[in-house]
Amino acid sequence: MMEEDMENGRSYLERPRKFSTVRSKKSSIPLVFRRLMRINPRALIILFLLVFSGVLYVGASTSPIVVFVFCICTLSLFFSFYLAKWVLAKDEGPPEMSEISDAIRDGAEGFFRTQYGTISKMAFILAFIILGIYLFRTTTPQQEASGLGRATSAYITVASFLLGALCSGIAGFVGMWVSVRANVRVSSAARRSAREALQVSFFILDLLSFISPSTIEFQVMTNSSKQIAVRAGGFSAIVVVCMAVFGVAILYATFYVWLGVDSPGSMMVTDLPLLLVGYGFGASFVALFAQLGGGIYTKAADVGADLVGKVEQGIPEDDPRNPAVIADLVGDNVGDCAARGADLFESIAAEIISAMILGGTMAQRCKIEDPSGFILFPLVVHSFDLVVSSVGILSIRGTRDSGLISPIEDPMAIMQKGYSVTIMLAILTFGVSTRWLLYTEQAPSAWLNFALCGLVGIITAYAFVWISKYYTDYKHEPVCLLALSSSTGHGTNIIAGVSLGMESTALPVLVISVAIISAFWLGQTSGLVDESGNPTGGLFGTAVATMGMLSTAGYVLTMDMFGPIADNAGGIVEMSQQPESVREITDVLDAVGNTTKATTKGFAIGSAALASFLLFSAYMDEVSAFAQLPFKEVDIAVPEIFVGGLLGSMLIFLFSAWACSAVGKTAQEVVNEVRRQFIERPGIMDYKEKPDYGRCVAIVASASLREMIRPGALAIISPMAVGVIFRILGHSTGQPLLGAKVVASMLMFATVAGILMALFLNTAGGAWDNAKKYIETGVLGGKGSEAHKAAVTGDTVGDPFKDTAGPSLHVLIKMLATITLVMAPIFL
Repeated sequence: MMEEDMENGRSYLERPRKFSTVRSKKSSIPLVFRRLMRINPRALIILFLLVFSGVLYVGASTSPIVVFVFCICTLSLFFSFYLAKWVLAKDEGPPEMSEISDAIRDGAEGFFRTQYGTISKMAFILAFIILGIYLFRTTTPQQEASGLGRATSAYITVASFLLGALCSGIAGFVGMWVSVRANVRVSSAARRSAREALQVSFFILDLLSFISPSTIEFQVMTNSSKQIAVRAGGFSAIVVVCMAVFGVAILYATFYVWLGVDSPGSMMVTDLPLLLVGYGFGASFVALFAQLGGGIYTKAADVGADLVGKVEQGIPEDDPRNPAVIADLVGDNVGDCAARGADLFESIAAEIISAMILGGTMAQRCKIEDPSGFILFPLVVHSFDLVVSSVGILSIRGTRDSGLISPIEDPMAIMQKGYSVTIMLAILTFGVSTRWLLYTEQAPSAWLNFALCGLVGIITAYAFVWISKYYTDYKHEPVCLLALSSSTGHGTNIIAGVSLGMESTALPVLVISVAIISAFWLGQTSGLVDESGNPTGGLFGTAVATMGMLSTAGYVLTMDMFGPIADNAGGIVEMSQQPESVREITDVLDAVGNTTKATTKGFAIGSAALASFLLFSAYMDEVSAFAQLPFKEVDIAVPEIFVGGLLGSMLIFLFSAWACSAVGKTAQEVVNEVRRQFIERPGIMDYKEKPDYGRCVAIVASASLREMIRPGALAIISPMAVGVIFRILGHSTGQPLLGAKVVASMLMFATVAGILMALFLNTAGGAWDNAKKYIETGVLGGKGSEAHKAAVTGDTVGDPFKDTAGPSLHVLIKMLATITLVMAPIFL
């Protein structure tokens, strides 16, 4: 066979085999799906039609716009099923690949069940706390006029909170479910492509034996592997966005019909979005703990595996002799896929709810006859997001026949083309949406101003993606210089990485500043005025810009999911001891995945900044409504309010410290375990003894669940404690809104500090990772060189930065905003 010459003339099949049994138990399917699979298909179809008919009836009783949203979401779900079927139909490769993939699946599903079991218990406890608070809180005059009592308001908020938590958990499960099934299919496609390339190369060399092999450049056939990874990520992305839109739309329509909104003596439609804040808080709560637990898991395993395997033993990444390698690969799924799905779900839900609140408030102040367009506009924008992202996903396909020789294809360039297609369609559909829903006779040109606000948001999203790519892709100068600093030692690598991360905060902050001011000005000059003639569209303009930034969220999440799937595929190739040519293909995809993960994190923090600004404004409006006092500004010259700002900034640093510390503590346990196994089982290095993979998985799982509690509790308890303490102080000193103002200051400073810290952590970590990948391509001595060892140290430092603390801050700053909205009554 041709494979016999692939590595130093030695048959791949003759190399020492890896341990054939690494799977611990049969893969489990969730109970709900097992029960559904037992139902007769015809009965399932009838059940689906009944449910869909009921949803359509509720939607039709609310607004034709809601019916449109329901239909788009339903079609998008069918499209996601098509993507899943397409991916799962691909070959899983040889048995040694499937066995490793099954072991990863077992570990991921086991940890997911345990982690979300813990989160669900905490969610129910918090739900009872919210119920108690709302049963004894005061009500707004609007709620009293509509007959919405304390009990009804309490049950609505708790139900919304639990539904948001459930949907966020499902979003995480979907991300994990697809990734653990797509990884082996990407590996198999890479293996098949390498074989095809090898056959072509030997055929040509037989014909042209006088040509040196070094003069022939073969295309790395990444088309099939890339397409599988993209469509697998696309399935998860479409489901996550669809669930976020569907969940908010169903809640809105259900409350609209149940409460008889806009009928005489009932609630006005402009006040309805305030009932949805519990949904956003539930999504934030689950996303925070999912990101913390998954991030600690994945990076503790990764750091432990790298420090002992790469640095001490000198074995390759994902080598099967490393006892922590399965835990590392499991971490990619629970930390990057499951957690990121929950993260983006929470981002979209929070942005939709905050924009609906601001749209309703503005429509009420401007006395717009039909305010439903301004309230439902975010749902329509994200419905179109599903459409344009689906087109962008389908645009990524192979561009040539396999077996041909051509210049090496850059997967990143192909994905950027797909992103460009998505952006162009998003601009078009955003203009259609604004003309359809935001046109009003009071200001005929206002829709155009808001369309420009959306364009500002779309440009901001593109700028964030480009900036993150510039600072994290080794095709650009910053990462190349970071790699060069590794040639002079570990210390210079760390210094260069830290300085790069700090520098990378400048451009994004400038972009966010320009975007907020531009969108606010466009909204303010839209022509919409209140009864006194004062312009009122500024905040809503900023909300529209946020919607524009998130109008391509489906495709952005697809790019994010691409990274861990490609990383897992490379691990499976290494563990199953495939030829080096196969690993070269997965390494190309992995490096691209590092960049896409970094760019999507930049996108996430940008959207979090804008969404938090909106939620902050909504919080001030809610406090004003409850207290019946004006609340338009926060004066940091007041000592108590300034202290609140200091506490908010401190919260970001303490939270980040505890998150990184959790990774460090867990990694120490992994390092000690891996070292113990190498000492007590010397035959591991000669493939004569099998490492105890399960022991490392168990250590990381239990430690990550234990360590996620402290920073998560800090994030939830601190704003409530600060608000209550300063509320008591305010009442004793004659300052009735002091508690609410101090919390507002805390929220404001925490948002600013969180944006900067997250940008620094995400970018520095991604740059360190890709500097290592760059050296592994052969520059500066390649693998095993002193520069490579220094780069591994930098990557180890950057791991908790970019995959634990940094992404958790995205969720934290949004959760602080949603928790203040839900808990506002206890601050008064």
